[in-house]
Amino acid sequence: MLPPFLRQARMIAWVKSLCFPIADLYDVWNANRTENLYMLMHNSQVCYLRAALNRSFDAEQKRIRISEGNQNKYQYIYLQNVQPRFLGTMYLYQDSDYADTGVDFVVEVPQGLLYDEYKMKKTINFYKLASKRYKIETYS
Repeated sequence: MLPPFLRQARMIAWVKSLCFPIADLYDVWNANRTENLYMLMHNSQVCYLRAALNRSFDAEQKRIRISEGNQNKYQYIYLQNVQPRFLGTMYLYQDSDYADTGVDFVVEVPQGLLYDEYKMKKTINFYKLASKRYKIETYS
C-alpha cells in the first residue's frame, strides 16, 4: 500500500519491522487459542485423561496408563470375645489402598520416563472430577 516512489528496500524493511510485533502477538494468541480448544475438547473420562497425559509427558510411546484404585478391605487382628485362631497370610497395605479411604484411580507411569511431578499433578487436577482422588505410581 506504499506509493510507488516510497517502495524502496529501506522503507519496506521499516514497515516490516513495524508489523513484526503484531504478527508475533498474533502467533502467540493463535497458539494459546489452539491449546485452549484442546483443553476444552477433553473432560474427566479415563480415555481423555490418558490422552492428555500421554500428549504432555510421553508423546512418542504413549505408555501412561490409568487403572482403578485398589479396593482392599480391612483385616482386623484383634476382636473382642473371640478365640485365638490362625491368621493365615495377611498383607499390609498403604492407607490409600483401602476401599473407604483409598484413591479412586491410579496413574501408572513407566519407570524410565522423566517428567515433572508438579506439572503432571496440575494436568490431572485440571481434568479430573473434584471428588476423585488419585495417586501416581511407577511400573516396570
